[in-house]
Amino acid sequence: MTSAPLAARLTRVAGPLFFPVTAYGPDGALDLGAFRAHVGAGVEAGAAAVFACCGTGEFHALTPEEFRACVAAAVEETAGRVPVVAATGYGTALAVEYARIAEEAGADGLLAMPPYLVVAGQEGLVRHYTALAAATSLDTIVYQRDNAIFTPATIVELAGVERIIGLKDGYGDLDLTQRTVSAVRSERPGREFLFFNGLPTAELTGLAYRGIGITLYSSAVFAFAPDIALAFHRALTTGDDETVNRLLDGFYVPLVELRNQGRGYAVSLVKAGVRLGGLDVGEVRPPLSEPHPDHVKALAVLIERGRALLPEDTALSGGSGADGRGAEAGR
Repeated sequence: MTSAPLAARLTRVAGPLFFPVTAYGPDGALDLGAFRAHVGAGVEAGAAAVFACCGTGEFHALTPEEFRACVAAAVEETAGRVPVVAATGYGTALAVEYARIAEEAGADGLLAMPPYLVVAGQEGLVRHYTALAAATSLDTIVYQRDNAIFTPATIVELAGVERIIGLKDGYGDLDLTQRTVSAVRSERPGREFLFFNGLPTAELTGLAYRGIGITLYSSAVFAFAPDIALAFHRALTTGDDETVNRLLDGFYVPLVELRNQGRGYAVSLVKAGVRLGGLDVGEVRPPLSEPHPDHVKALAVLIERGRALLPEDTALSGGSGADGRGAEAGR
């Protein structure tokens, strides 16, 4: 954990936001060695931040003790080079408990997942996130998706809460997002409030979000093909739309079509991709299930196709995968 404010460290990042998978051994227990290798390789590859134990990291499947161990391992592995943001969630009491565990483990901030199961009104959501933000000294990013959809007025109110620094949008309503951005800009002038594109395979909507001024996004692809993710990020942020569109048409759109062939593939297919890169991070925990073997084979082919589309001067040396050893290492 560093003294620099999280919002400042995330305002103008030079790489994708990395959401590592959580590694398990053959017996299903945590494999902290593999997790450390995965996190370390991501930071070395150019991640701008590590979001540990979030959706891709199977937050829902971790006990508090496992959560603490993973967050602490991520903090130790990054060694202050990039910020570590940890998930928190469930009802308010449990969200506060996980937030305090993350703080004790050295995290720089929190990604607040939607409350468990309930569909709350706007007043209740404000109470929940306000209480969560007050429970620790960590800056908090609110995650909009599923049963936690906010009106612009609610985000304006949350933007006035100390230690709530941003909104990650996993809902994808661009009309609502634009109105929310405009409301915060108009009603909280001078407030440094961050907006993130948090949709699954966020690169697919990167051009649309860039159009309304949102350039921060989570990259699941970075977990298993950092060279492709970095090339796309560089092209998107520099206005190289030719490269953006080439990667969209040849890699990201087919990837989304593959991801949509199975429930839970936003996590399990990513984890399969990490294994294809040569690092054994184990399988997903129930209630998620492994992707069909044919879909894993299709992913391997797609990764190679994506790498063939990269400009020569942007590919990482050797086409490194999640552990830096190359996509062929795990085949």
